[in-house]
Amino acid sequence: MAEDEERSPLLAGKGKGRAEDDSSLSESAPLLSSSSATPRYDGEQDDPERSRAASLASNPPSTTTKSSVRWASVISIIVLILLVFGIMAGCFFVPSAVQEYAKQAAVVEPTNLALESITTDGVRARVQANFKLDGSRVQDTTSRRIGKFATWIVRQLGTEQTKVGVFLPEYDDALLGTAVVPPLTISIVDGQTTAIDFIAELSPGDAEAYRKIANEWLDGKLDQLKVLGKANIPLKSGILPLGTHPVSEVLVFEANQIPTLPQYNISRLNFRDLPDSDGQRTAVGADVAITAYNEFPVSLDVPELGFEVLVPNCNSFDPYILLADATTKPLSIKPRTDVTVNVSGIIRELPKSLTRVCPNSKSSPLDKFLDQYMHGEAATVYVRGRKMPDSDTPDWVGDILSEITVPVPFPGQGFDNLIKSFSLTDVNFQLPDPMADPDDPDGSPKVSGTVEVLASLPKEMNFDINVTDLRATADVIYQHKKLGELNLDKWQSANSTKEAGDEKHEPLLRITSRVIDAPLNITDGDVLTDVMQRLLFGGKQVLLDVKAGVDIRVNTALGNLVLKDVPAEGKIPVKPLPGDTFGSIHPQVGDVKIISTSSSAMTLEALVNITNPTPYTASIPYINIHIVRDGFVLGSATAENLRFDKGNNTNLLVKANWDPTAQGEAGRKIASDMISEYLSGRNVTIDVKTHRGTIPTAPLIGEGLSKLNISIAAPKLDLPGEGEKKGHFIRDATFHVLSSTATFTLVSPLRYNTIYVDWINATALYNHTEPVGRIVYGLPFAAPPGMSVTPRLPVDWSAGSVGYDAVKRAIGGSLTLDASANVTVRIGNWKDTVWYEGQGIGIEVVYLLNTIDGAMGFEVSYT
Repeated sequence: MAEDEERSPLLAGKGKGRAEDDSSLSESAPLLSSSSATPRYDGEQDDPERSRAASLASNPPSTTTKSSVRWASVISIIVLILLVFGIMAGCFFVPSAVQEYAKQAAVVEPTNLALESITTDGVRARVQANFKLDGSRVQDTTSRRIGKFATWIVRQLGTEQTKVGVFLPEYDDALLGTAVVPPLTISIVDGQTTAIDFIAELSPGDAEAYRKIANEWLDGKLDQLKVLGKANIPLKSGILPLGTHPVSEVLVFEANQIPTLPQYNISRLNFRDLPDSDGQRTAVGADVAITAYNEFPVSLDVPELGFEVLVPNCNSFDPYILLADATTKPLSIKPRTDVTVNVSGIIRELPKSLTRVCPNSKSSPLDKFLDQYMHGEAATVYVRGRKMPDSDTPDWVGDILSEITVPVPFPGQGFDNLIKSFSLTDVNFQLPDPMADPDDPDGSPKVSGTVEVLASLPKEMNFDINVTDLRATADVIYQHKKLGELNLDKWQSANSTKEAGDEKHEPLLRITSRVIDAPLNITDGDVLTDVMQRLLFGGKQVLLDVKAGVDIRVNTALGNLVLKDVPAEGKIPVKPLPGDTFGSIHPQVGDVKIISTSSSAMTLEALVNITNPTPYTASIPYINIHIVRDGFVLGSATAENLRFDKGNNTNLLVKANWDPTAQGEAGRKIASDMISEYLSGRNVTIDVKTHRGTIPTAPLIGEGLSKLNISIAAPKLDLPGEGEKKGHFIRDATFHVLSSTATFTLVSPLRYNTIYVDWINATALYNHTEPVGRIVYGLPFAAPPGMSVTPRLPVDWSAGSVGYDAVKRAIGGSLTLDASANVTVRIGNWKDTVWYEGQGIGIEVVYLLNTIDGAMGFEVSYT
């Protein structure tokens, strides 16, 4: 056969003239025309606007081909072409004009390809097509006339049983497959159509060749596929043998003629627990139903097939990781219909390579896969065929499938709404450690409480799952402004309870965890101020919004799994503080000890009793607050390692630094007046203010709270004694009329230090204005810890005054007096002058005659 004759197109569109002359044709020219005018296998015209019969929602649309073939289809089509060539070769004894006629006039219209059965050696395929010679397609008039005459004389040609081999020239002539074709007879009269219907025995070739083609196709590197068909065809005309003729032909399938993976839809997905084959362990089974549309005129009965499901490794060049074994049930494929494949898989264990953290990364291959899946992205799995020893499926099927690995997009399940609620209750706060480094978690406030998470389980999950631990990083938000970050970066023990669902409600998983000392990093002091003001003065519950990424460690039949960065949103309800929180503190000071003094300042320690009226508890490693009066900082108070529980808190050690002169003379005057008011029994309040140094490692907290005006009543001193006299510094007094002196019984609030009175100027008044007497004394005397009696202080009586007469008339009765005094007191090196004003002091006057000094005493009691 001449070279130009071998390259002539045999399959052309019906009624279409020759598009180009022979010189433009080459061996690589496509033999299967993709023109829209070319008849389909079923004889119908292609319709580019024809839509799919099935709605496939899983994948985006992909380009499909109009001539899409598997290896069996390729072999079958080549068989048809070679038969036509061989039959036409029977006309070699006629002039070349007849050969030209036969080459251009031959039209083969495949109508159906059915793979009737899979045998132990290959596939039994039924090929149906229409063949005819159409003289109108021949452009040369002479060739057309001679050809019509010659074929009219011969009438028909036949073949004996023929074996056809199909090779891949671009893959070292690897054998794609072979076909054994039974004897055929066709009419070669112009215009007469012969219906070809035969069953061919197709056998696959080199499995390695299939693997190479598949890999190039999957990688998008297969621009065209060139196949070569060879056969020795014995011909005859009637009973007249025409000899055996070697025939070969090359077909080139362009990229748009090579099939793509069909669009598919995962119509059912179910995971469940099931016993493993050894009966001891429990594995996880997966039942999947995949639906795709078969757009080709191909029917096939597929036996049970085995596959391996693999997932990507750390790097693209690392081998894939085997995750599960899968099998498909026997399947019947019909032309142009939906095909549903039922797949059953089993995951027996998780390989170590799947859960091992990748180099230079914090994630394992499983983490990466689950991250894509849970965020709604299409995670890629790889499917590879495998042999099934106990199956009736022929070995050659497993040989081919095991050489091919196909990437399959696995639709993600967006878990944005997985966690229905996230809350923190039974809250306990702990202030930061002042000695911690700024980046140390101990340098942030800590929160303890009970985390409650309500998660919805996907309906596909029908296996036991138990949450054992969780951790999270959460943004805490108030009124759309970020307050801070809650860092549960350490695993917290958890437990879970599954709540069954129904037709309307999905199953739920209730997760509970007790969180201990989770750092809360305040990022906006102004937002903290707003929250505290609402808690202190709003009288209503404050709801803080939480947006978190939660890591969940779960225990399944396969072992422990970690679901990372599961999005969660929820609320942290913060109960309001009682309306009179600061008035309910009731501070009391006892066991005061002066540590050091200077001329204007002192440092002291005291045990303080405080009532906590709030529903919260707190641990305070360190806190420092300013003591403020009228805007002047008079001193500071520091507490360390305190545990602030609900209700009464006793013997809290507080260290205070008193240094009002740091604010100048105005500060000293305000401090003296405050002490004077306190000693005079007035209701004294002091302001406490936080500052940036309140919590050294969290300055934003102190700065934010400093904008709050917090006033508390000055703490009551714990003085010895009982009854009404317990809270007074002066317990009783005795006036010596004959010697014009007086003594006083004093009670010191200090148990370890002595108070010295360096100077006193006091006046007693009757009826608020009438003087009774005056004491001016400039010699120092001591008031040691406990109760003590002053030396006799000289009294300058206001003789003849209304007040003095009232005292004399009250002998044996009672009298109410007022008093005012200026007193200079000294403790160590510290000294200050304070004033004292007392009103309505009830005095019982008793006449006492002392045989030694003839003293008359006035026993003073306060009413």
